[in-house]
Amino acid sequence: MSRAHAESVIKNIISEIAQECAVRGHVVSETLVAFTVKAVVLDPRNGFNVDRLLTKQDVQKLVELCLEKLMEQCSPSLDTIKMQVYFDMNYTSRREFLEEIHRMVESRLSPVKREITDSRVKTREELDYLYRKIITFVQLFTGMGSPKDDKAVQQATAALQSVFPQMELGAFMVLLKRDKEQQLNELSMLVTGIQLFNKASKKESEETDIHELMPAILNEALPVTSKSIEHELSVSQTLAWKYTAVLEKLTDPDSQPGECDVPVVLLKQALYNIRQHEVFLKMLLADACLCAKHVESLQSELSSKVKLLKETVQSKTAVPTARVFPLFKSLSKVWSGLKDEAELLNILNNLMHNLQPFIASQAKIFSEAYLDGLLEESEVKTDEQRMTESSDERIVPSEMKTQEWLLPETTANFNELSLQYNGVCGYTLVNSDGLLLPGNPHIGIFKHKEKLYVFRSKEAALKFASSPGDFIAEVAEKAKHSPELIQLLKLHQQFSCVSPYAEMQPGERLLVKPITKCESGTQTDIHPVETNIVKSYEWNEWELRRKAIKLADLLTKVTHSAQTDLSHMRRENVTQTWLPKNAACQSKRDGESNVPKPQIYLAGLRGQRDGNMVKTNLTRSVDE
Repeated sequence: MSRAHAESVIKNIISEIAQECAVRGHVVSETLVAFTVKAVVLDPRNGFNVDRLLTKQDVQKLVELCLEKLMEQCSPSLDTIKMQVYFDMNYTSRREFLEEIHRMVESRLSPVKREITDSRVKTREELDYLYRKIITFVQLFTGMGSPKDDKAVQQATAALQSVFPQMELGAFMVLLKRDKEQQLNELSMLVTGIQLFNKASKKESEETDIHELMPAILNEALPVTSKSIEHELSVSQTLAWKYTAVLEKLTDPDSQPGECDVPVVLLKQALYNIRQHEVFLKMLLADACLCAKHVESLQSELSSKVKLLKETVQSKTAVPTARVFPLFKSLSKVWSGLKDEAELLNILNNLMHNLQPFIASQAKIFSEAYLDGLLEESEVKTDEQRMTESSDERIVPSEMKTQEWLLPETTANFNELSLQYNGVCGYTLVNSDGLLLPGNPHIGIFKHKEKLYVFRSKEAALKFASSPGDFIAEVAEKAKHSPELIQLLKLHQQFSCVSPYAEMQPGERLLVKPITKCESGTQTDIHPVETNIVKSYEWNEWELRRKAIKLADLLTKVTHSAQTDLSHMRRENVTQTWLPKNAACQSKRDGESNVPKPQIYLAGLRGQRDGNMVKTNLTRSVDE
């Protein structure tokens, strides 16, 4: 079976499950169905064999199990999976969020921009309509007031007329479409800067309240978003600590079993649900704090640029456009950055509110009063308290020479290391039947096969390090029984071999072994065997022809050279000489045995046919 056919078969199974859910009144995404198929096949309790081809009966059983899991009511496990799928499909990096915001703005502006650039005006009324349309575009671009607000329209019109009067529409119309779009963007930036400057100039005082110049949506979203996320995070953390305390009490070996009929499995699912909610809220809070830092930086930049504009203008009757226009544009860029931060905060706030329905089931099953009744007099410890209790325990690397441990004193960027299981203690997860407790990195981070593990105590660290392979396999088994742990503990690499879209063999195999790949490279010599390279070889036939003509011409010539009285003034003679090297020898003492250098000159060697040669000796005397 080809890969394309195999993918088609699996897509048909997923589509069938999604359609059946819709018939039963539950609309689910294909992504959720695909993850559910993967979870059902992974669960060993369902009896699917990885190495065996699925028959029609197996496929029917798979569909029924998936439908049963997707149709569960008040299931914290299903809600956790839904929450993970929703967050993965809607959350992305800050850069991609900003790119999406810019795409949305461009899509909102493109119809108006297209209408302006494609217009072919002929009458005075059409020119007036086009100018009003440009004003509308500028207002949509700047975001400073609605096109339906008369006061905002008047302000935008006045700012636009100061840089682009209506009489210049004729020159605008003859431009190319690309140039029209560029000029529209530049005009919008100039109008934004002018309006901001006018708003700042209304204040008589030197210092302008920067909050009055910021976008209204940012003033509303900035204080609300971070506080809302912090409040939700605090509620989730308090609930997670209560679930952890209840499970610690019920799984304590010293406690008497059967004291109360408590669904421990549902309690663990509720703990996973609220812990996943906590992880997502921490990510949103980190992004919101980053937005606040960017806003603070942009605020100071906006204030400095307004101050610079005031100093440049200083109630002058005329200022060169080449000097003031760049300042207006830079002011507009800061304003656009503030708008982007406001939109991003709004997105983060919506994500936080949209996560609320996914934690409703655990709240219905276990009310706070019910949890308080289970706790009785038990102490509810926070994550910080658990860290403090184990802070005195330290691993001594010198005592464990066969293992590699990382400590804060000897490791750079210790707090930024990527920890396995999302910072959860793997030993406690296995030994306490799925209980999630945060590990303390300051005890010591265990490095095994390039992966880093943390633990709640020194004892747990030593036991895990004694047989890490067994504990890692046990954690994987726990994740097979509770598939929401795959995302919560970041175990995707361990389960990368399971994919509903993988290539299958005949018989609709859903599970395949991964194709192991590695980067490799080979290096070979350019010339393994030494070759005889002829330096005089010439491949160009025209060069060969030139050399042949030169040789043929030389055969008729007699090469001679002589300089006479008649020819010695006809050309320049250049002689290249090399100065003697500085030579020295080292002796024990200076004997002062130097003698004068002979200097003898001969005159009359050339220029006279029968002349006499004169010898002149200019050697200095030894006695001098």
